[in-house]
Amino acid sequence: MSIVLAALLGFIQGLTEFLPVSSSGHLVVFQNWLQEEKTPVVFDLVLHIGTLLPIVWVYRDTLKELIRGVLTKPLAPENRLALWIVLGSVPTALIGIGFEDLFEKLFHTPKMVASAFFITGSFLFATQYLREGDRDSEAMTWKDALIIGTIQGLAITPGISRSGSTIAIAMLLGLKRELAAKYSFLLSIPAIVGGFILKSSELTIDASTLPALGVGLIVSALSGLFALKILLRLVNSGDFSKFSYYLWTIAIVGWFVL
Repeated sequence: MSIVLAALLGFIQGLTEFLPVSSSGHLVVFQNWLQEEKTPVVFDLVLHIGTLLPIVWVYRDTLKELIRGVLTKPLAPENRLALWIVLGSVPTALIGIGFEDLFEKLFHTPKMVASAFFITGSFLFATQYLREGDRDSEAMTWKDALIIGTIQGLAITPGISRSGSTIAIAMLLGLKRELAAKYSFLLSIPAIVGGFILKSSELTIDASTLPALGVGLIVSALSGLFALKILLRLVNSGDFSKFSYYLWTIAIVGWFVL
């Protein structure tokens, strides 16, 4: 893989991982457009690690508090969010492992990805009609965690935005906007780390791949940080549905061009 292509795919991954437009779906579209074969597993994993870094950085204070609380007072009510992250990760893992072959096939079906783009766009469009939630982390329940975790598992489908669908469903459940975004991104940490562990046996790295991997990692992290801050601003302002127009457009392009 050339350095230019690695930078391009890293930029796309970082930008679309946090904006509610599906990073995996965009990688399918761009690879099809560029007539590229599916990227190596190691490169996909490195890009996901790159997008993990902005989450850790932005929520570093929250993560410190959660870790400190779990180590000192694991059963305290204020540490409930950590429990919901663990619980929400269960359906995600079950869906990801149980339907791995199906999701792999979808990566080779651009028109199915285009249909998923349309579904995500429709889902985001509907969020403008939701009343603002008033439930904080203390009012969040185990049912909320399981529902959001299930949606995250289904969002492995290329074209279904993980961030968009999980934040939208959290808002639908009545969670405050800030908490919906926070829980969505904190919940993605176990998913990314778990995916890396599951795929680590397939890693093959040699010296010739290191420059492309390094560029992909850095670019995905920087573009991801930029996109994450934009998304958080849009979620807090309630201006979350406008991405639907872009997704509907790319869905139509996908149906008739790819």
